[in-house]
Amino acid sequence: MKAARWHGAKDIRVEEIEIPEVGEKQIKIAIKYTGICGSDLHEYLAGPIFIPAEKEHPLSGVKAPLTMGHEFCGEVVEVGQAVTKVKVGDRVAIEPIIAEHGLIGDYNLDPNLNFVGLGADGGFAEFCVCDGELAHIIPEGLSYEQAALTEPSAVALYAVRQSALKAGDTAAVFGCGPIGLLVIEALRAAGASKIYAIELSPERQAIAEDLGAIVVRPEEGEEMVAAIQRMTNGGVDVSYEVTGVPVVLKQALESVHKAGECMVVSIWEQEASIHPNELAIGEKTMKGIIAYRHIFPNVLELMEKGYFPAEKLVTKKIVIDDIVEQGFEELTKDKSQVKILVSPK
Repeated sequence: MKAARWHGAKDIRVEEIEIPEVGEKQIKIAIKYTGICGSDLHEYLAGPIFIPAEKEHPLSGVKAPLTMGHEFCGEVVEVGQAVTKVKVGDRVAIEPIIAEHGLIGDYNLDPNLNFVGLGADGGFAEFCVCDGELAHIIPEGLSYEQAALTEPSAVALYAVRQSALKAGDTAAVFGCGPIGLLVIEALRAAGASKIYAIELSPERQAIAEDLGAIVVRPEEGEEMVAAIQRMTNGGVDVSYEVTGVPVVLKQALESVHKAGECMVVSIWEQEASIHPNELAIGEKTMKGIIAYRHIFPNVLELMEKGYFPAEKLVTKKIVIDDIVEQGFEELTKDKSQVKILVSPK
């Protein structure tokens, strides 16, 4: 079968590999769509970050080269003898967690946390084999394109649920790439009264406005933080940093009012600095999240209600043969792209 394999930074190859066999607790999925994630892009440009390059991952036993892709869905075509959660023919979205105890407890805080598609072979392929417990049934009426957004939507919904935001509060989202736009949707679902979007790309600004956000456009000579404080009468209740850009972290913290909260959603390639007095004197809170836990069913239920709409967020669909030039390279050059979905053929 064809698979897009990570061999190193800027070295992803579409190769022919053997179709994996199913173990006792595993399922085989015929992949329909897999989204290219910001984490995938980080691995392509500056990896390895999550990918085990030098030695096997302690839980999966896998190291590079490996098949990427962790935002995927498809049809179950084979199940192991011990699998009872799903059956052949089921349409499923995969929660791509690699943790010692599976999906039990605070599994996203496992010290060896990794993901199918980063720490084990994933969804940029014709087939993927993974643990059966990771499969979530796609509700009738949801397309495969929509289901492919389940994993990134889970990150966004988890970020909002872990924050201090309450219905009626105001929020600011720094960065309107795929996760930032999905955070806007999660904030709508959570009842935020006003959602301010901070984004440089005109195309992504337009999508943020289409989703109901207010794009912050500083007046001539005005700094971004000053513009937010002017528009909000002193700052928002909660900000969400979704860029991984050091200067933006400082802006996100300064944009919340006293006793407000800044949520760090990004995965970082480098350090970022803030002034501790911003926390101390303002009695502000800064909190981070990693991935998600126990939230995929909630995401799928919200999708049934129309949240996280694929028709507004999926900007391109490509086949696996074109994944480097029309996928990874396109995302580095064209900021009008939001979510690119990859199909096997």
